[in-house]
Amino acid sequence: MTSAEKRIRDVFADAGCTGWLHARRVDTPVGDAGDIAVGADDVVVLASVYKLPLLVALCRAFESGELSPTATVRVNPADCTPGPTGVSTFRDPVVLSWRDLALSMMTVSDNAAADLVLGRVGLESVERSLSDLGLTSTRIIGGTADAHRSLVIDAHAHTTAEAFAALADNDEAWTVSAYDPSYASATTPREMTSLLDAIWTGRAVPGAQGEFVRQVMSAQIWQHRIRSGFPHSGVDVAGKTGTIGAIRNEVAVVTFPGEIPVAVAVFTRAARTDPVLPVVDAAIGHVARIAVTELRSGRVA
Repeated sequence: MTSAEKRIRDVFADAGCTGWLHARRVDTPVGDAGDIAVGADDVVVLASVYKLPLLVALCRAFESGELSPTATVRVNPADCTPGPTGVSTFRDPVVLSWRDLALSMMTVSDNAAADLVLGRVGLESVERSLSDLGLTSTRIIGGTADAHRSLVIDAHAHTTAEAFAALADNDEAWTVSAYDPSYASATTPREMTSLLDAIWTGRAVPGAQGEFVRQVMSAQIWQHRIRSGFPHSGVDVAGKTGTIGAIRNEVAVVTFPGEIPVAVAVFTRAARTDPVLPVVDAAIGHVARIAVTELRSGRVA
């Protein structure tokens, strides 16, 4: 175990969570530049990080001409997958392009937008994109609505709100499929940094559509996880978070001016199920900073 990996494990332990991490320089063979790995090949729950491979599949459809990014869809909030952000919170029906739905899906983690995109693109297209990129341990089994239905059943609840309230009760020992990578959409930290590398080098999506993917990731509004480890205006953090119950994740590319970008993937499961756990969010930023700092300097001690 390297000194950086030990420090990362200590941060996870101090935050009261189990954690997994992988970090690597973009467009550099891992064997040449080194990497940082803490359980990097363990299978972990994606949560809303699944929206990133979904975006790749959508933008591949844009690139191939199968779907126009400016084609529109009418969205009725009353028919949408519920969520704390995005179109499901609107009061009135709205017409949006597929490109703007993707923007909402990524920047504010819009559950309803993601399910609409998945319904249009289809699971087979997502699976094909993952296969083309050699991500054999990553699988998407459905969207947010599917995850919510499973959660309602597992929590013996009548509504999604009841299920999440039950899940947040630390006096109950819940075993739910949303926490089990055998039953939920899943990946490994190493495969997520491989996906980030493919996005940043244009292998995942070429040309203008690839640039769109990178731009919307840079526009994500959440500052409390990986971004918190890099509170500098000159540093770009382009990522996607994922949260459900005790699961808190983020994958991102961190770019310092004039330096090779570093891809980092952090996945956690907390001992507690409180809806808000700032100590775990901060730990994600802390471990990302440790890993990125080691790879910026070229030291893997």
